[in-house]
Amino acid sequence: MTSIFRSPQALQLTLALIKPDAVAHPLILEAVHQQILSNKFFIVRKRELRWKKEDCQRFYQEHEGRFFYQRLVEFMTSGPIQAYILAHKDAIQLWRTLMGPTRVFRARHMAPDSIRGSLGLTDTRNTTHGSDSVVSASREIAAFFPDFSEQRWYEKEEPQLRRGPVCYSPEEGIHCAAKEEIPNQPGLQHSSTSFL
Repeated sequence: MTSIFRSPQALQLTLALIKPDAVAHPLILEAVHQQILSNKFFIVRKRELRWKKEDCQRFYQEHEGRFFYQRLVEFMTSGPIQAYILAHKDAIQLWRTLMGPTRVFRARHMAPDSIRGSLGLTDTRNTTHGSDSVVSASREIAAFFPDFSEQRWYEKEEPQLRRGPVCYSPEEGIHCAAKEEIPNQPGLQHSSTSFL
């Protein structure tokens, strides 16, 4: 694996998945999306897809043989999911905190305002998934966004997003560096988020 040079102030990337239980309900999907925006994440990439069983099995292969594996694979391939690449100074930990504990019962008691505490149904249908480390984030992002180059993003896009100004496109649901020469682009909302 190629080493990627990152500035000490660089934004961190993480994968966020919105599971079929949330995607099936537009109000829940929008609530999760708004949580992402209100916590000042940059949405770097976003896509909706229907997961193939083989891809899902490969993604969760570390859990193969565990009692919940088959149920998890069947659920995750039962309907559309949304995949996000999120960026923030501490994206992995912030997203995991925002999601809350994996087990919904625990989330409801320990983090009732978290996504899983307020929207999760069961331990499998717990609304979201997030990477647990920098290594897994890179692997998981590559699985869902094979054309995304993390190295190129850190070289070209990350410094622009970190320094700003940044725009958010509600139609595409992603952030991008604002083009200074076009101050009022139709359909783009300027974001005041800056991490310097």
